[in-house]
Amino acid sequence: MSGTGTIRVLLADDQETIRAGFRLVLDAQPDMTVIGEAADGVTALGAALKLRPDVLLADIRMPGLDGLELTRRLAGPGADPPLRVIVVTTFDLDAYVHTALRAGASGFLLKRSGPTLLVEAVRAAMSGDALISPQITARMLHRLVPPVLGEGRPPPEPLTPREEEVATLVAGGLSNTDIGEELFISLATVKSHVASLQRKLDVRNRVGIAAWAWESGLAPTDQIR
Repeated sequence: MSGTGTIRVLLADDQETIRAGFRLVLDAQPDMTVIGEAADGVTALGAALKLRPDVLLADIRMPGLDGLELTRRLAGPGADPPLRVIVVTTFDLDAYVHTALRAGASGFLLKRSGPTLLVEAVRAAMSGDALISPQITARMLHRLVPPVLGEGRPPPEPLTPREEEVATLVAGGLSNTDIGEELFISLATVKSHVASLQRKLDVRNRVGIAAWAWESGLAPTDQIR
């Protein structure tokens, strides 16, 4: 992050229209600026190493070097220091999600997720969280078979009733913005509850929160979007 507190973002996508759209959204934020673009993975790698952005938005399918390998090189165990990479793609495949997160990605978004979630993902990456498109979270959990509804592991630290509500909505596939609107609370308050849930449940991200809610019977199957 620059001395002015601005998040410096690098865009890597082989479609110029996508890069232009992302730039328009991110440059409109008071705390973000796009510092460069790349149309292929090799160029993106070079630009990332030279410019050292705070966050790299990387498409998966790019010429030369795909986004998953780019993520591994820049954010994986061998990266020193690692960059925050958010994978943004059209392709909604579980294999991509797992590979990206194992490679060290700080988020996985579908391009159709919209500008609000894009901005939210960049800020989440800066705070050390990994935001995954709610549609993906919900689908992955829908495929899990819970032990017995209501008999999941108890949280290491008791949750407040509001935290249980937030956990239920996370498991239902809602974004922070959606949760705020549902519960009539501010976005900052939602983020505070999510951070508290991660700490109390000892999980890394929203998927961990959602998995706990599912196992504990807080998220019935008819709620999953």
